[in-house]
This record gives sequence, structure tokens and C-alpha cells, in this order.
Amino acid sequence: MDRDTKELASEERRNFLRLAGSGSFTAALVAGAGGMLWSSQASAQTAQEERARESAADHTMTLATAYVLGASRSYPIMQLDLKENIQNATNGKVYVKLAPGGQLGAGGALAQAVQGGTIQCAQHSLSNFAPFASSVDLINLPYFCGSNQRFTNLVTSAAWEADVHPKIEASGFKALFYVVIDPRVVAIRAGGAGPVLLPEDLDGIKFRVPGSQMLQQYYRMVGANPTPVAWGETPSAIKQGVADALDPSVGALYVFGFSDILSHVTFTQAVPDSQVYSMNLEWFNSLPPDVQAGIEFAGEITAQQNLAKVPAARNYAMAELTKAGVEFHSLNDDQLSAWQEAGGYQRPEWEQYKIDLAGSLDAFSSLEEAAGTKGRYYVHDA
Repeated sequence: MDRDTKELASEERRNFLRLAGSGSFTAALVAGAGGMLWSSQASAQTAQEERARESAADHTMTLATAYVLGASRSYPIMQLDLKENIQNATNGKVYVKLAPGGQLGAGGALAQAVQGGTIQCAQHSLSNFAPFASSVDLINLPYFCGSNQRFTNLVTSAAWEADVHPKIEASGFKALFYVVIDPRVVAIRAGGAGPVLLPEDLDGIKFRVPGSQMLQQYYRMVGANPTPVAWGETPSAIKQGVADALDPSVGALYVFGFSDILSHVTFTQAVPDSQVYSMNLEWFNSLPPDVQAGIEFAGEITAQQNLAKVPAARNYAMAELTKAGVEFHSLNDDQLSAWQEAGGYQRPEWEQYKIDLAGSLDAFSSLEEAAGTKGRYYVHDA
């Protein structure tokens, strides 16, 4: 690092600490995301703008995520966009205070914090809604809504709104909008097997899976040896060969630092890596109608920005992983059909899941129709 670069980095650190230390942590984050920390004047102006917005607002919304602000470049979680959109769409009546990077927890912990009213809004996996509305777990049925378009069709459908939303609202949540990331992939560790193009290529491979019984069953059906490993232990498990493969989306593989320990990644499009922004329902219902409408409109705006961002984020993550030596593989129609035939949701092994999660096969059929019916939104698929 040359002298000028060191001085610039030092100035950015000083300005960040100065803003954060003065109680303007959100201002420090916004300045950093906007590339303004190098300038003390620009940083101070950002802090002044944030203080003015907060002072003028009638309501404050704490917005918590598990991801740092820059993550949207490869993992389109859109938290800074959502903050801006909520503030603007409510005409400044709501000020959004950011808590990114897991400061207030992640996943289930954030869902619980929203439900309990500790925070007003958070990003978490859609599966974190499953304990409150079992139908949500249908997203993990292989090839039911694994592609981005089928997932988007489903969660923006009237059938989803009628079946799922009343259940999550009965548990104290309001879904603001659903975040498309990309489908899960099959990622093979460096030094492991070659590219996986057909289910038989998984024969004998120790496949890292989360606690999901559905994902464990799916990987058994397509020939792998499911190996449950906690997420925090997964990088070391992959490095050491305790597990040979894993299945997050490409963006997640990049943002969580798997670049140097993978060799091949295949787009199998079986299950979505899906997220949601949820709000505390009691807090939302306490707001004036015009503010509620503004927040909902902001959610719709940000959802459309998210859909447009998906291919750009994927391409950035792929480019960075490619630099590290990772090779990518897309399936042709025959190869994709082989995966669907081996483990897809049409198989009898999934029948009981459909009944248990949807309540009946008729209820499942209505959601299946929704997933297959193009709605008003388009999203690119890998």
C-alpha cells in the first residue's frame, strides 16, 4: 500500500470513528456507503443531513440486518435503498436507523426481535417465518420455486397473500417485501471432485446441509451424503474435507469468504436463497394511515430495485470467484430434467410434506399454480 493510499485509509477511519463516536453511527454508515469518508467536509455534511432528518421525523424505525452495507454489490439485500425509500416515501415522517452487519443478531434472532418489538424492522431468511406459518417452508420443496421467477410469482401472488400473510400477522409480523437473491447452487471444495452436472456426480460426496429435514432428504434423493454442519463451522469443514460441498447462492459464497476454498459451482436451481424484510405489526398498525402507505410503497419500490439488481450482483460475485479459480456450470435442459426427476417435488416422497405444510393437497395445488403463473414482476434467472 503506497503512502497516499495509507493516508486516505487513515482519514476514512478517523472520519468514521468521529461520526460514530458523536452518536451518528447511521451517518457514519451512510457516508461510508457513499464513499464520502475520505473527506471530513463531506462526512460532516452527511452527519448534518442525518441529524436533520432524524430531528424532523415523527417516527424512528430501527432496521437491522446480518449484512454489511457493501454486501449488496454481490448479495442484493438493498438495506441502504430501503432506508432511503422509506424516508422519502413518508415525506420524512419516518427516520430509519440502520443496524447492519449482525450488530443486533441474525436470522432467527432478528425475527424474534421484530416479533417482540425490540426493533421495528429486520431482514432474515424466509424460513424464519416457518415456525409461525408452516406454508412458508414449501419454498424448500425442490424445484417448486427454486428459480427466481417461480419464487417471485409465488410470493407476490394472491394465493400466497391469502394463505401465508394472515398466519404471520397472527404471530405479530408484517411482511414488507420479499428479497430475491438467487437459487442455491452446488459448490464443490477445492481439491474435491470435478464438476457436478448430473445427480450421479454427487455419489459419495459429503454435502454440508443446514438443519432442514427437507434439504437433507433432497440431497439423499440426488445421491449425496447429507452432512449437517453449523453455518459458522462450515468454512473449516470445507477446508478440512469434513464436507465436500455446500449449497448457498453464489452471492452468499462470495460475501461469506468461500472464494479460495472452492473449485466448481453448478446452477441447479432447486431451492431459492430467499430473504424477507419483516416489521413489527403492532408498531406498524400504530402509525398514521399516510405513513403506513408510504412504508408499503417504499417496500414495493425497493422490491423492484432488488429484482433489477439480481443479475448484476450475481455477475460481480461470479467475476470475483472466477478470479480465485472457481469454474461455473449451467445445466442444459436434459441435465436439469435429470435433477428434477431424481429429487423434484412431484415425487411421492414429498407428498406428506405438501399435506403437512400446506394443510391439504388442494391448498398446495393453489400455491403450485401461483408459482407457475407469471405475475406483474420479471426477474432474471441464472
